[in-house]
Amino acid sequence: MLSTQTRIELAERLATAEITRRPIAPLPVIDVVDAYEIQLLNIRRRVESGATIVGHKVGLSSLAMQQMMGVDEPDYGHLLADMEVFEDVPVVAGRFCFPRVEVEVAFLLGEDLPGEGCTVDDVLAATEYVAPSIELIDSRIENWKIGLSDTIADNASSAGFVLGEQRVRPSDIDLLGIDAVLWRNGEVAAKGRSDAVLGNPVTAVSWLARKVAGFGVRLKKGDIVLPGSCTRAIDAEAGDSFRAEFTGLGTVSLEFT
Repeated sequence: MLSTQTRIELAERLATAEITRRPIAPLPVIDVVDAYEIQLLNIRRRVESGATIVGHKVGLSSLAMQQMMGVDEPDYGHLLADMEVFEDVPVVAGRFCFPRVEVEVAFLLGEDLPGEGCTVDDVLAATEYVAPSIELIDSRIENWKIGLSDTIADNASSAGFVLGEQRVRPSDIDLLGIDAVLWRNGEVAAKGRSDAVLGNPVTAVSWLARKVAGFGVRLKKGDIVLPGSCTRAIDAEAGDSFRAEFTGLGTVSLEFT
């Protein structure tokens, strides 16, 4: 376990890299608990500065990504209100170090979720709507050369998110069979399906509720949950225009300038 001072120093390095957009070398090898505590130090700092937590995201939700990282479960990060971007406002690519986009089925909670013991049925009962979304991910680590502890400490490489307009109740859509296509500048960049996320995106949300409970956090009414990407991540540059299409769920777009 790291000392409190070492955790603070590593958190400050990541925070400075995000502010200056000057990525840093990978962190020293640390355990998962230390990595989450570093993440929380920076989230608390941002909340103390006026930011609001509006939800959470799940990362490493595909088997391929877990195998690549040598882990057997996902990781998670926080979504803050100032991370939300919008379809009608282009995002300045220069705000980020190495921006990428991912396609996700967002869950909008209408009720609080239990923590320990949260089940798929609990998630379905508490979810008011699902919505089309694109997550904007970034790494404050040089050239995305990340290990598990790097991405956890770096808020699961999260940087922004955009929600499409459409809202669908979970009972009105097959959550395992949502096909997703991501278009970049008018050409297909990636394809996937919602069951690429732990076999069922609802499973990812229930895992998240149980996991964050161990850190004294609950998923609450009004929260946005991004359960993981249906497709591989795609690099984003100034001038890029993205559009994600979901069967039965509508579309969402994101532009970079």
